[in-house]
This record gives sequence, structure tokens and C-alpha cells, in this order.
Amino acid sequence: MGVPAFFRWLSRKYASIVVHCVEEKGKECNGVCIPVDTTKPNPNEVEFDNLYLDMNGIIHPCTHPEDKAAPKNEDEMMVAIFEYIDRLFNIVRPRRVLYMAIDGVAPRAKMNQQRSRRFRASKEGAELVEEKTRIREEVIGKGGYLPPDEIKERFDSNCITPGTEFMDNLAQCLRYYVAERISNDPGWKNVTVILSDASVPGEGEHKIMDYIRRQRAQPNHDPNTHHCLCGADADLIMLGLATHEPNFTIIREEFKPNKPRPCALCNQVGHELKECQGVAREKQGEHDEFAGSMPGSEQEFIFIRLCVLREYLARELTMASLPFPFDFERSIDDWVFMCFFVGNDFLPHLPSLEIREGAIDRLVTIYKDVVHKTGGYVTHNGYVDLERVELIMQAVGVAEDNIFKKRKEDDEGFKRRMKEKKKRMKNERGPAHMTSGQFAPQALGRRDKPDAVNNARHQAFDMRMQSNKSAGPSGSTDGRGVKRKSNDSDSEPEPEDDVRLWEDGWRQRYYKTKFDVEATDDDFRQKVVRSYVEGLCWVLRYYYQGCASWKWYFPFHYAPFASDFKDIKGMFDDFEKDTKPFKPLEQLMGVFPAASGNFLPPTWRSLMSSPDSSIIDFYPDDFAIDLNGKKYAWQGVALLPFVDERRLWAALADVYPDLTTEEQRRNSLGSDLMFVGKAHPLFDFIHELYRTESNEDTEIPAELCHGIQGLLNLDGKPILPDQPVTSPIPTLRDIAHNSAIGVKFRDPAFEKDFVFKAVLLSGAKMPNAVLKPGDWEKGNRQPWRPQTGFNQHRQPAHLDQSGFRALGHSMNRNQHGGRGGGGGGGGEEEEEEEVVSIATLLHQTPTKETTEVNKVADTSLSNIPGRTAYWERLRPTSSPSTLGSSSSSSRMVAAAGVTAGIEPRRLRARRTSRTSRTSRTRAAGGRLLLSSREDTSRGSMTGERTGDNTIRATAPEGSRPPPPSRRYDWNN
Repeated sequence: MGVPAFFRWLSRKYASIVVHCVEEKGKECNGVCIPVDTTKPNPNEVEFDNLYLDMNGIIHPCTHPEDKAAPKNEDEMMVAIFEYIDRLFNIVRPRRVLYMAIDGVAPRAKMNQQRSRRFRASKEGAELVEEKTRIREEVIGKGGYLPPDEIKERFDSNCITPGTEFMDNLAQCLRYYVAERISNDPGWKNVTVILSDASVPGEGEHKIMDYIRRQRAQPNHDPNTHHCLCGADADLIMLGLATHEPNFTIIREEFKPNKPRPCALCNQVGHELKECQGVAREKQGEHDEFAGSMPGSEQEFIFIRLCVLREYLARELTMASLPFPFDFERSIDDWVFMCFFVGNDFLPHLPSLEIREGAIDRLVTIYKDVVHKTGGYVTHNGYVDLERVELIMQAVGVAEDNIFKKRKEDDEGFKRRMKEKKKRMKNERGPAHMTSGQFAPQALGRRDKPDAVNNARHQAFDMRMQSNKSAGPSGSTDGRGVKRKSNDSDSEPEPEDDVRLWEDGWRQRYYKTKFDVEATDDDFRQKVVRSYVEGLCWVLRYYYQGCASWKWYFPFHYAPFASDFKDIKGMFDDFEKDTKPFKPLEQLMGVFPAASGNFLPPTWRSLMSSPDSSIIDFYPDDFAIDLNGKKYAWQGVALLPFVDERRLWAALADVYPDLTTEEQRRNSLGSDLMFVGKAHPLFDFIHELYRTESNEDTEIPAELCHGIQGLLNLDGKPILPDQPVTSPIPTLRDIAHNSAIGVKFRDPAFEKDFVFKAVLLSGAKMPNAVLKPGDWEKGNRQPWRPQTGFNQHRQPAHLDQSGFRALGHSMNRNQHGGRGGGGGGGGEEEEEEEVVSIATLLHQTPTKETTEVNKVADTSLSNIPGRTAYWERLRPTSSPSTLGSSSSSSRMVAAAGVTAGIEPRRLRARRTSRTSRTSRTRAAGGRLLLSSREDTSRGSMTGERTGDNTIRATAPEGSRPPPPSRRYDWNN
């Protein structure tokens, strides 16, 4: 989905939807790698039925990763893809279906975005080569050192497009991979694997959704199937909600900003290309054994629980006093539709709606009012009520002028704060360069000797180059003897903005600048609005019913204003029927720049570059990027000409006869493949189809395949049992004893006018609620225990008695280092404190994963001599913290569970007054269990977090209530 900030906004607003994945790792014994047994129960305490892989989200990071060295060749890329799928299979452990979907030929509405991305990638690649050459010459001219420029062919990521040899090879490799895993991995033996490669039309995620929709409409579908979809695009969240399946989870990589990237020139970490000074590479390890490796950690994964998001949205969207019964499933569909206004892959977002400015919250508020007024919902089964959409847009339009002015004020305030921050940082800046080795300044009283200089010439060279780096290429010297760069000013140059939406007359300037028409041209504005309305209807239909038209697209680079949506009720009727997708090579001609023409046949390629080509205007060598009020080029609009498909097909008619047999095969459309192993109930049925050489479509017996239905047909080049499978990768061995069988698979067919119902299916059981009552109702005092994973009844982590004894021994051992000795105190009124980290308290927990999945620590507070314990966050330490020094016989130890998505932290229990009272407290993720040795009549007391960040203790029924003074502040 074309909203980069959407997931960040969603995960912050609805924090409990994110759960960190528990990943079990393989072990090594005597040099032999022992893989994970995926037949065992899932360590995440949930069993998934189906795993769907949006493969393009796997292919790209494996072929050209950003945080590690790129694979050397295509074979290494394929192996990296296999390993990535293995990790996901290990985490999710599907029990019924593994569906792998690669992007095929996309609808025209999507091809325009693909075209923009590929032209940008080509342009940025060429600019990077030019910049590297220029900076290399500058650095060497100044005496710097750079490794020799390796002549290595740059991997063109544009080859990850249907119709290329790379994608055809990938399909063959995945066939081998599936057969190998089914034959040798016990976890795969009973799983139905479906592979939809790039020859099958449609985007990967929408092929998956089409499969789910069609299976849901079958009488044998299990309404409580637990789905897990892998992908990083934000539109997967919308697609998951649109299924109305009660158990739907998304798995994706956890985004970690500011990860170090190597310089593209010297391959060292710590600076960017434009800052490279040619400093000699530091030795990696004692004997340079880590040369060529890049620092970094393995990417972690998170789950996004859509059932929890549904809980949040139920509270958000519920409306009282409606003139009709409230239907939560209909409101979910309306919420998905409103999210389209802030951006998607097919339409530009409206100028007045920005996700970072709370646009979705604004739309929800307006939406509730519209539903009350009109007495109905905005959408139904993927179809839009335009009259109600117009009311929402007009309400947004009334506030447009204020939105633009507020945006300008916020932007100016942000720039002012950043300017002040830069000034503070400059004032606090230390020396420009600090020498190292024996020349480095040493602390007074330091006993160890400075590091010896092994090579004085190298040391002097490093000092000189570091000094040059600090000084910069040009500029004058400031008061500290450091040169200022000529472009180092307090304010960076701002991109020119001719529209100035915050000033009067913004409408006229917008249409004149963006569309080159006058704002008074009502006919043109109506044309833009009509196309946008068609787009809204197309996108919603695409999400709920499938592709309504393969040829429709939005023919403008910019969106209209919300206030332009007037009289839109009659603007749209229906889409053209029976449209067909492009063929793979035709799509390549529609989305590739001329620089990527090497992936096309020679005569087709000449149409991109020959001056005599009738479509040469489709492939500009350079093009403008309109920042459109943004700061970075990737946020701007690429002003590329739209491809006229009629002119394209007319030009291709002359070169179609030049295709070879292999190119004709790659240019044809294929079908999905289904694989099962010998242990699968469906195996004998498929094997019989091959034995009888049945060439007709055959329905799958639902009882043999977990209720899955569809049509089977024989594969032309099948993978058959007991026949060897040749490895397409030289480094991997052939499969001598194959247990898999493959067959063509097609989803169940429906009539053209069939409407898939966007409802919960009969028999669906909703998961147990996760959110606590106080999340939405202030002042609610109902008991609640936090849920940190999938299992509501999971046991919290704890320390057993041996753990407490070891902890007590550690504390006693450190007593003599305190201020007042082992049993004394430093003074009656002095405040004393003791600190221990969660890592220490959880040292003896059953498994390593305990801390990784953020299980709640269950620990003890012994001998708290006071009425109030303050709980504070501390920054995490780099090592497992030991207990601090002590000066009192009273020892205070505290720990708490780490909530999902928050890094481990230390907690401090602080005593504020002294008394002889001894109490024992157990802290378990915000819940306090209290007991008093002095007064056992109170029994156990529970404490709940209140609205003013305190824990209020309450006694069980029949026991004496706690004193009013016993309150515990929870500074969260």
C-alpha cells in the first residue's frame, strides 16, 4: 500500500496488535547441523493452518540486501531465498497449506506504479555510478586510499518482473525446493504446497486473497482456519481484514531504523558515500579474519494479530443510537475503504489527507456522523455508495483551508526545533579529532599502558585523513580550528513550492501547476474527479471481489481536492467486461526503461532506443521528479508519460514473429501447481490421474485435502514420485529418492456476476479478547492480566526457590562493599536503593526464549521497609547488570515483564522511608500480590493499575481491607 507511514501509525495507535515471534534455532553437534523439528508444537503457543508467502517481499531482500553483502551470483540468490522460506516455515509451522505466490502480470492500474519504480531504479543506478566515479577521483587526488574498483556487473533488480529469464529460473528452482523439502523434511510431509509463479497473472497478495475468497465460498471450508500471511506491505493488513476471517495473522520483518550500511566506495561502515575520505581500512579481527564481512544481526520477525486490531476497531467504530442495528463487519469494510484516501498503490492520496496528520481519525469522526445522517453504511461487499462518499468528502473539503495552514505551521515549528537542536549540538561538540594509540590522551592515574603503535607511518596517515575528514573539502575555519563546509548552514535549502497551499488562491495555483489548466475549467476538474471516483470503486472491488478490469488505470499524476467531489453519484456505472491482462513480455515493454532492455528480445529492445520507433516517447532518457511538497526524491512524483496500450500493441505486432520458441513459452500465461507427498491423503488420487493419463479437469475430493476444493490437471513436465529430480543449482545435490508429486491446480470457478459475501461465516468462533477494559474506559477497575502472546493462559516466567537463594547469595556477597556494612544503615533518614536488571532475575528461567517473547517476570520484593515503592524505567545496560552496592540489611529487588515491542529495561525499587515492616511482594506485569508477615488476617491483596499511574491494593472478599496509605506508584 502506498502509505509508508501507515504501519508505524497503526502499531503506535493500536500497540497490542504486535507480538514478537519466537524462533527456534537449529543446533550443531560435532560439526553436524541438526535442523529444527517443525513437527513439534509451535513455540509461539499457537498452531497455524495455512501459511501464505507474498514472494516478492522475500525475493527482493534476498537478491539485493541492504544490511549485508549481496550474493555473488544467481545461484547464491536462490539459496538465500530457500533459507528465508525455511526460517518462515520454522516460525509458523503450517499444518495444512503453504501457498507461495509470485507477482505475475499486474493490472494496468498497478503497472503505472511499477513503471515509475523501475524508471527510478534505473535512473538512481546510473547516478550512483557517476557519483562513485567523481568521488573516487577526488579522494585519490587528495592522497586517500581506496580499494581497486572491481569490474562487477551490477545486479539490475528490474529483472524481478514477469517474463524475464530470472523469473523463469526462479520458478524452476522453487519446484526443486518444494520437492526436496517434501521428500526430506518431516514437517512438510502432510502439507499441501501451492506454487503460483510469475506466469500466473495477478499480484502475489491478490492471488492469495482470491484463493481465500474462493475457498471460503465452498461448503467444506473450515470457518476457524488460522491463516498467516507473510509480507511487509501495509495493504496486507487491509486485505486480511477484508477476508472477515476471525483468525488472521500477518508475519513480517521487524523494521529497525538507522541500521549501518557500508560506503559504496570503500565498503566501510560509519559514513556515507559523499563523506568518504579514503581512510585505510581497519583490520577486522586480530588476523583480519573478518575481512569482507559486514556487521549486523539477523533480522527478527513480528506477528500482527488482526483479531486484536478488530477488537480496537470494535471500540473505535461502534456507534450508539443508530436508526438500524449496528453491523461491525460492515463498519470494518468502511474503515478499509476510508484508508484508501490516504494512499494506495493505484491512486495518489488527496492533498489534504496525510496519515501523519491524523487523517484516518478525522475520516472516522466524519464517517460516524454520515452514517447517522444517511442511515446506512458506505460500502457493501466491495461496492460503494457514492452519495455517502460525497458527504464525507464535502466534510473534509470544508476543513481543507485550515488543514493546509496547520500543516505549514507544524512544518515551520519542526524546522525551528531542529535548528535549535543543531545549535545545541554544535555548542556541545568536542574536539574535531582525537588521536589514538600511544598519542592518545590518557586518564590520570591510569595503570595500564597505552596501546603501542605498530606502524607509525600508518598511524600518522590515519591521523591526517581523520583531520581532513573533520575539516571537510572546502570552507573557512571557525573558532575551534575546524573548517566549515561551504554548504554547512543553519538552514538547508528548501525545495521550491509554487503551489503554496497555505496561502489564498491555492486551488488556482494547484491546477495551473500540476495539470496546466485553469481552476475555472470545470469540465477538466470533473474529468479528474470522475477518474478518481472510478479508481475508488475499482480498488474496493479489487480487494473484495477480484480484478474488475485489467485495463483501467488512473490517467493523472495528481489527485483532486476533497471539495471537488460534487455530484458524483452518477459519475460511475460499471467497468468494461471481459478485459484481459497483458502478456509477460508486453508488460516488460510497458514498465521497463530502455536501460533494462537487455531482458527483452533484440528486436523488441530496439523499439525502446531506435529513433525510428513509433513508441520511442514511452522511454525518456531523463524525466522530472516533482517533490510535490516533500523533502526527498523517493517521496516525489515521477512525471513519466502514460503508455497507450493501443500504440504499444500496434508496434509489437511487427516484432512478434521474431520470438524464439523459448521466448514464446516465457510470454505465455501459466497455472498454479500443487505438490503433496506420499504421506498426504491426496497423493494416491493424484498418482492415479497420471497413471490413467486423464487430461480433463478433475475436482479435488474435499475430504482428502482439509476441505480444499479446486480443479486438477496434469502437468506437462511433472515432478513424479520415485523419479530423480535434477537440481537447477550446481551447489545443491539432485533428489535421488523423490517423494513429492506435482499437478496443475485451479481455484474453484464461479459465475461472472457472483458476489463474494464480506461476512463472518456460520460457525466461526471469535478468539478470546486480549484488550483490557481500561484501554478504552477510564476509571474502569475490573481485574485484568496482560496478554503478551497468543496464549491467554500462558505461564509467566518465574524464579524458583533455588533462583532466589542464588540471588540472595549474590546480594549477601556484595554487602561488604556497601556504605554501611552488612547489617548497618547509612542513616535513619537517608534514601537507599538497590538495582537489578531483568537479565539477572531471569537468569534461571526455563528457556532462552523467555526473555525473547517478553514473558512476564515473577519475582519477589523482600524486606521493603516503607509504604511506597516507586517503579521507574532505566536505560538498558550493555551487560547483565549485577546488584548495586548496599548499605543496609534491607534488600530490595524488583523485576517486571517486558511488554511486547518494548526493549528490556531495568527497574528500580526505591525506599522512601524506614520502618520495621517486612512484606513480600510479587510483581507480575502490572499486578501486585501483597502479603504481610505482621498482619496475616489481610491474606493476599491484589493491586491494579489506576488512571493516575498508581497501583491500588485491594483485599479479597472476607478479609480486612488494606490501609489507605498502601499505594504503589507505577511511573510508566
